[in-house]
Amino acid sequence: MARVLIVDDEESIRTIIGAFAAKDGHTVALAGDAIEALDILSKEPFDVVVTDIILPRKSGVVLLADIREAQPDVQVIMMTGEPEVGTAAEAVRQGAFDYLAKPVSKDAITKVVAAAAAKKALLDENRSLEEENRKHREHLEELVDAKTEQIREALEGTVHIVSDTVEIRDPYTAGHQRRVTVLACAVGTELDIPEEGIDGLRVAGLLHDIGKMSIPAEILTKPTRLTEIEYALIQGHPQVAYDLLKSIRFPWPVAQIVLQHHERLDGSGYPRGLKGEEMLPEATILAVCDVVEAMAAHRPYRAALGVDAALEEIEKNKGRLYSEDVVDACVQLFAKGGFSFEEQL
Repeated sequence: MARVLIVDDEESIRTIIGAFAAKDGHTVALAGDAIEALDILSKEPFDVVVTDIILPRKSGVVLLADIREAQPDVQVIMMTGEPEVGTAAEAVRQGAFDYLAKPVSKDAITKVVAAAAAKKALLDENRSLEEENRKHREHLEELVDAKTEQIREALEGTVHIVSDTVEIRDPYTAGHQRRVTVLACAVGTELDIPEEGIDGLRVAGLLHDIGKMSIPAEILTKPTRLTEIEYALIQGHPQVAYDLLKSIRFPWPVAQIVLQHHERLDGSGYPRGLKGEEMLPEATILAVCDVVEAMAAHRPYRAALGVDAALEEIEKNKGRLYSEDVVDACVQLFAKGGFSFEEQL
């Protein structure tokens, strides 16, 4: 049953209508005017309000507007003793559930209050379902976020294992992929690449030399000049990496980035001789960072050339071999940002 508030300035009328509603099993409260009614409504919940249109201090139509604003689901039934029902009809257009003509019969009040109470119950049920759905969606979102984080951590762990495996085979370049990655991510941040893009750049950086697993260790560690055949094997490692990575559904174009990290703007790179805009932006970053780290670090066939020589190389060839924006960002990091490979690892 419903909670019903009867509002009428005539005590006898509100008492009689209240008695009708109470006999139908509803919980009833009485108010002599709109001000008293609003005070009662502010203190406890009601489902249905039955109010006269003509009230002292504040009319029933104004009361209706106040209720609609404060408690829009409460169903309001208007009563009028006037022969002209235009005011009541207007009240219905403004949101009243229905209106009754005085004198109100028990049968009439029973039917209209029951209908109004049923509508209020339906609204309450809908509100409850909406709240349950909202909580369910939030729970699902939490589960998805947790699962996504687990997958991200598993992916990150797998990427690091693969990266470390490559470096175990080539101890002279141990840490190369990680150093290239931290520099590439720093350059990407300097270029205002979104965090999602930085994540993709990080994965590509850690995997960019995975193709070297196909190269005999004695070639990777050879302390003398490579033969043409040996160099051709080295040049094939981006394609091998691409073939290994292309079937993995990363959120980023990791396989393509890795494939292109030895390409150059003028088409002189390998394995496909791409030019300019044919290269992915992430690949142009990785290309510069790979060169800087390789020149700055020790190799089996030469001593470390140092960061200054590496920066001079990319500055000299920016716009021809390397992206100008990437080179400028990289130089800026070392010149003013104080970037250091050692501090970043």
